[in-house]
Amino acid sequence: MNTHSVDPASESTAAALRVGPLAGLKVVELGQLIAGPFAAKTLGDFGAEVIKIEPPGSGDPLRKWRLLKEGTSVWWQIQSRNKRSLAMDLRKPEAQDVVRRLVAEADVLIENFRPGAMEGWGLGPEDLLALNPRLVMLRISGYGQSGPYRDKPGFGVVAEAMGGLRYLTAEPGRVPVRVGVSIGDTLASLHGVIGILMALHERHRSGQGQVVDVALYEAVFNCMESLLPEYSAFGVVREAAGSALPGIAPSNAYRCADGGYALVAGNGDSIFRRLMGAIGREDLANDRSLADNTGRVARVTEIDAAIGAWTEQRSVDEVLAALDAADVPAGRLYTVADIAADPHYRARGMIEPVTLEDGSRLELPGFVPRLSRTPGRHRHNAPALGRDTQAVLESIGLTPEQIATLRASGIVAG
Repeated sequence: MNTHSVDPASESTAAALRVGPLAGLKVVELGQLIAGPFAAKTLGDFGAEVIKIEPPGSGDPLRKWRLLKEGTSVWWQIQSRNKRSLAMDLRKPEAQDVVRRLVAEADVLIENFRPGAMEGWGLGPEDLLALNPRLVMLRISGYGQSGPYRDKPGFGVVAEAMGGLRYLTAEPGRVPVRVGVSIGDTLASLHGVIGILMALHERHRSGQGQVVDVALYEAVFNCMESLLPEYSAFGVVREAAGSALPGIAPSNAYRCADGGYALVAGNGDSIFRRLMGAIGREDLANDRSLADNTGRVARVTEIDAAIGAWTEQRSVDEVLAALDAADVPAGRLYTVADIAADPHYRARGMIEPVTLEDGSRLELPGFVPRLSRTPGRHRHNAPALGRDTQAVLESIGLTPEQIATLRASGIVAG
């Protein structure tokens, strides 16, 4: 008789792949659109159980943003994958009681309403932490939970401007432009996830939860590098510089013979020498005054002109082939069509194919960051509005009769 032994390590790895590193973490998501839901999505991608509460009838407005497929935004399929949907009117006291019952068993609550909204519903930090002292509560808002701007409405585009980013996203002398995606919201979300994980880690020691207060403008400001110390020390206001990187040279976008652009980052000392060799400018490669960044910044116009003169005689492909051979960091401007066709994206699992409920196929972004043993995974598609209402309410002890009463009164749906 043949016998087969099972490697315990292999079993452990298989189990980890099924559940994820955050398995067992219970998250209640309130709020809508981008900032709070993106944070919850990130936790859900790595195994957390996320219960999303959204209003009956309309649901989260993101369901109808941008391009729709069968009446639902394809963006929704990213933002709400791995979540459960509970359709419930948070303005009603009975719904607020349901939130308290969920929070009593939760590890994390995420909300991105205007400051004061949760307190008005009796769901502020004092109320919820008294109910569950181990709760970690992430609060994302435009300006934070304190300060003179606390009560102002705040969207990501305003936060990007206040955080200092929008002033720099322009060609010199031209109107600043937005980044093209909701970068302020996403930066706030990621800071929120970091805050949650730090608070959970600290909870292991103290046994206590706490509030994570993330302001959109502060998340942007936190990424502005040397902007403030340069002003503090020298009175320098950094100005818009188009595609260049002020104070670091050479790093720019250079027009090529076929009308495209090559992005070239030759700002390392040894990289600069290789770059100059690749474009046939050994005179600049061997110029001692250009041996470090300080010297190159002083002559950046001359260096950019030399690189531009070389790229203008070659196609983007020719430029990139030559710079790859010289081990110089360079790349093209990618459209989403380039991304979808790129073999490196595919090899790294950054294009995730899924099958929707109607049988059609959709490609979504993969899971970031990459964990070697317990990576993120697509456990289930984004839910229809209220799909999990019955199951969630039953899980916290509501009887079928109580649920029917809530439905009849329009407090819950689904």
